[in-house]
Amino acid sequence: MSHKVCEFIKKEIVLVISFVVALVSSFVVRPDVEYIGYIDFRTLSILFMLMLTMAGLQKLGLFKQAGEYLVCRAKDTREMIGVLVALSFFSAMVITNDVALITFVPFTIIALEIAGRGDMLILTVVLETIAANLGSMLLPIGNPQNLYLYSKAGMSPMQFLECMLPYSVFAFVLLAIVIFVRTDGGEIEKSAKASYVRTAREKRLIFIYALTFILAILVVVRVLQYQIAFAAVLALVLLFDRETVKKPDYSLLFTFVFLFVFIGNMKRIPAFSNALLSAVNGNEVVLSVALSQVISNVPAAILLSGFTGSYDKLIVGTNFGGLGTLIASMASLISFKLYCNTKDANKNKYILVFTGYNLLFLAALSFARMGISSGAGRYVMNSLSFLK
Repeated sequence: MSHKVCEFIKKEIVLVISFVVALVSSFVVRPDVEYIGYIDFRTLSILFMLMLTMAGLQKLGLFKQAGEYLVCRAKDTREMIGVLVALSFFSAMVITNDVALITFVPFTIIALEIAGRGDMLILTVVLETIAANLGSMLLPIGNPQNLYLYSKAGMSPMQFLECMLPYSVFAFVLLAIVIFVRTDGGEIEKSAKASYVRTAREKRLIFIYALTFILAILVVVRVLQYQIAFAAVLALVLLFDRETVKKPDYSLLFTFVFLFVFIGNMKRIPAFSNALLSAVNGNEVVLSVALSQVISNVPAAILLSGFTGSYDKLIVGTNFGGLGTLIASMASLISFKLYCNTKDANKNKYILVFTGYNLLFLAALSFARMGISSGAGRYVMNSLSFLK
């Protein structure tokens, strides 16, 4: 029994910590009717709808099929790794960084083994992880902290895009440069192309999940009320693919709830609230990056959002904060665990390479922010003014 408890705590450490701090804070601020107001049900509903949708599509192998189609066309090692990293970067914008890595890292392990390039596995998985974390920062639905802060700020999609596009473009260019410099054009062994024959049920489910995705997006852009969309999505999944209801990351959803309670309680303690307001004001980006290294970027976003109105800076800071340590982004732990399950996995080398490249990208993006903040990046957004 105690072994199972220890394993649970080890596996869900962020959830456990968030529960403990919420519980402790409830002794200071006793539970009352105001607790309900702490919870951002809109964000939780959107997260749940997207989790259901992506779990369903992933189970159908749709993302892997698209990846295989593109990788089969690679001519050499550099092109193959470039495609794999680009898949993680661009898919994460829509299917989230977690799902992108869960889908494409196992595929990468197999693809490189078949191609006879196992020597490139650590570099490729590390770059895929960085690509997923940085690609996901462009859109509100790319990762949980984006979705939460986007909802909290009441931003329009275009305002969010204006905030993150320059950094996303810079990140992609930097990834391309690293791939060009650190990979070779060696030949790869070609494998037989997998063929997919969809059953009538699978085709129906693809249509259903396309519909649930549209419903979630309509809530994100504030066209549809979240209560209506949530009920419709849950009903569709229960009716056509009930097993998928078990797939969402419920620990993440409960982590959100516990942190909402903790922040709500802390804001009702004047001394604590005033001290944090003073500390966070003007230091949003730096504190977001620093705090993310210790507790990961999703909890950092939720905690700091209660004590500042500069949500654009928190968005930048928590996305940058996903770079650095292995726990800075929970998505990074996914790819690490997948790599550790491979034959002859070298964990120490992986952590060394991972940390080195993450710090490189974090430093580069930090310098890029100085230029963008000073006006060098405004030309990019001015050229997109026709989208407004």
